Amino acid sequence: MLVYEYLPHELARLGVVAKAAGLDHRRIAAQVRVARERAGKARTAPSEPHHVSEVFIAELRRLQWEWIAGLMEKDRMAAYVPSRDSRALRYETQRLQRVMADVAEAERSGVAAPEIRRHRVYRIDARPTAGSPSPDMPAPVVHLMAASSGEAAARAWAIHGGDGGLYGRGGYRITSVQQVLPERGEVF
Repeated sequence: MLVYEYLPHELARLGVVAKAAGLDHRRIAAQVRVARERAGKARTAPSEPHHVSEVFIAELRRLQWEWIAGLMEKDRMAAYVPSRDSRALRYETQRLQRVMADVAEAERSGVAAPEIRRHRVYRIDARPTAGSPSPDMPAPVVHLMAASSGEAAARAWAIHGGDGGLYGRGGYRITSVQQVLPERGEVF
């Protein structure tokens, strides 16, 4: 049994909390505006085939930035302090409880040393190949959890590369794989 340290929603929320630490009202308000713009753009993009999507990530970030702005207003914080955010503390407690429960379950099932991996969320973009029937039509964006960009590309191709898949019959090729969670520079 694999035990993941962080789930996509945890990575999105924790990334915002880490980025917000020490920011004042003005900077938090600017981040709220950016998060709302990103969520708006994501809502207008074509839908994605998986639960983890651009919209999901953008909305989680938007909600977290709005929560922080409201908390700062309510508690009259000059700068955001994560240790004063009861919701951030509750989420981290829940994450630790989930990991401990997963480790206990792995041990009960006979796994001597459960594996804990630091997976990331990758955005995989694909484009039609030159000989495809619709060369101007991009394939939908796919977001997947994986340990590396290479693994993310391989998983995307394994899931969507066959007949009837998004990239079906070899008419598409993967053009980019970008890590989106955690964002570059964020350490979890």
